[in-house]
Amino acid sequence: MGPGPFLDSRRDKLIALAAKIAIPAAYETRATAVAGGLMSYGASVQDGYRQAGIYTGRILKGEKPAELPLLQLTKFELVLNLKTAKVLDIKISPDLLSVADEVIE
Repeated sequence: MGPGPFLDSRRDKLIALAAKIAIPAAYETRATAVAGGLMSYGASVQDGYRQAGIYTGRILKGEKPAELPLLQLTKFELVLNLKTAKVLDIKISPDLLSVADEVIE
């Protein structure tokens, strides 16, 4: 499932539908995996806010916004929901579990 306000506002319904038809689904935001989605992989929202704060501080100290470099998020998070995997009867490999940033049990 991709990002965006349309899909985010229907997150719970989409998670329930995926569970009802027993389809494994991957999402972009951590919040979706926490809410019951199987897994998420995407840029860290928290890191994005941190970078926005740094930019704001630089602008408040007098730097011109047009002269600031364009940054791209580099921190990505993999979140696995083992509760949902169990309901879907999916076994997640130990290798994947070992590289996950967060595992919901």
